[in-house]
Amino acid sequence: MDRYEQFRNAAIDKGIPEEEVGRFAGHLRFAIRAVAKKDGDQVVGRMGGLPRLPVGVEWPGNGYPLPFIGSVDCAALPRAEKLGLPEDGTLMFFLHHEEDMDACSPDSGYARVLYVPAGTETEVAAAPDGHDTMTHFCDNIPFIQPEFEITAYVGPDLPEWIEDRDVDWEPESVKQEFALLKHVDELCAVVEELWPSRGYYSTFRFGGYCSNVGSSDDPWTQMAYDNLRDALAATPDMPREEQTRVTDEEEARLIREWVTLAQFPTQSDVYYGCFLMSAEDLAAKRFDRARSFTMFTE
Repeated sequence: MDRYEQFRNAAIDKGIPEEEVGRFAGHLRFAIRAVAKKDGDQVVGRMGGLPRLPVGVEWPGNGYPLPFIGSVDCAALPRAEKLGLPEDGTLMFFLHHEEDMDACSPDSGYARVLYVPAGTETEVAAAPDGHDTMTHFCDNIPFIQPEFEITAYVGPDLPEWIEDRDVDWEPESVKQEFALLKHVDELCAVVEELWPSRGYYSTFRFGGYCSNVGSSDDPWTQMAYDNLRDALAATPDMPREEQTRVTDEEEARLIREWVTLAQFPTQSDVYYGCFLMSAEDLAAKRFDRARSFTMFTE
């Protein structure tokens, strides 16, 4: 029995209508949350330190090396329904959060996801020349970040409008959906009963929904607006009401079809990293198509 079946059975047992349970389950996701390892925990990856790169592969960069965030062993990760991460191999994440944020582009070149298939010969990379003791950020953060091992567990994730029971600033389609969830409090209670919140500070989160950090739009909204600009180039006289409808529909499509590959707090107090990619690209392991959305937390 997978987690969705657990949820449906538990909710229906409490007398909640099956149709509504299914509607709510359509918004329920499961995310892998990585935290600092404690004694006895299974190691699934590492944060900071030096990456194990394939032999002969240069340190990823864009004219200069990118800071290494961390890596995970996909075979060691617990499985989360509908996430679709590779069954094995290693995922590595590189990000220069200040440059990526300033570039205002999801394809800035200041962020990189590297997938290393299982069985690939690797070696611990040497620190790039001049970077072993260098700081490369306004916050005086070292280029080589402190290394520690991480473990992981799977937990539920719901969109903010369900968690907060607040749709005042949501698209009309979301408001209509929320109105159909007559037992939303009871349904959220079932989720909490089955998977109580652990309250841990996640160093990495794979899957689930993108956090809406700071005052900027979340990545889904940003991508929807970008795509609207493309539509306006073809139809410049599109009425304002039609623009709103197109943007709302596009955002809903992106939430359905794109995966939150990874999100994480950076070493800075005011930057938050997030990588997205389409479910189709994830299934094909086209990690070079992952898009970065670094957010400012203030």
